[in-house]
Amino acid sequence: MNNNAFDTKALPQHIAIIMDGNGRWAKERGQDRIYGHHEGVLSVREIVNVSGEIGIRYLTLYAFSTENWNRPKEEVDALMELLVATIRKEVDELNKKNVRLHVIGDFAALPAICQKEMQEAIDMTASNSGLNLILALSYSAKWEITQAVQNIAQQVKEGKIQPEQIDDQLFHQNLCTHSFPDPELMIRTSGETRISNFLLYQLAYSELYFTATHWPDFRRSHFLEAIADYQQRERRFGKISEQIQTTEHAPKH
Repeated sequence: MNNNAFDTKALPQHIAIIMDGNGRWAKERGQDRIYGHHEGVLSVREIVNVSGEIGIRYLTLYAFSTENWNRPKEEVDALMELLVATIRKEVDELNKKNVRLHVIGDFAALPAICQKEMQEAIDMTASNSGLNLILALSYSAKWEITQAVQNIAQQVKEGKIQPEQIDDQLFHQNLCTHSFPDPELMIRTSGETRISNFLLYQLAYSELYFTATHWPDFRRSHFLEAIADYQQRERRFGKISEQIQTTEHAPKH
């Protein structure tokens, strides 16, 4: 597939990806799950590069969920080691590509060395103005929503806000993603067709795209195909088609 298959002027501003299938990909090749995670890093690198090239502004990658802590200890330890090694290796490249790194999730739950490396990478890329790469680490949407509710309840308790002041905007300000627009497109690899506790609040009006391709095989062509599919959809936000078409054809002032 070539770049002409999609409209560069109608790109989603924010794409979120559930990078699924590393373990299954490795198992199909007679390898252990960690091998799949290592190979998945190559896909991350390519999709980050493509996103920057074509002008995507925000890319959120579901790297490690709070539920993933329940996996076998050796796999969790290996994932944390891979995370540290990858960040150390990639931070210079992120700066070269003008990519700014962010992390959402329960940062304090990460091992100390991971917190240190991630914070250093965040600080080192803080002045970059290109693609915003958002890693969801030790993240789950239920955790995030619970945290937001607790924060708002504390503000009410302290008399800073009244219950009737709680609205969508206030709730959004208390989410991990308060600095980013909601994703227009969510991609999940490896054939599963569920959201798995990922950005539940933010995905309310996102277009969902599911592919059977395992994450280690997900490359530029697959990514552009997902974007082209997104551009064929009509995004109504509760309205009807005629209303959308009327708005699109209204005279511009």
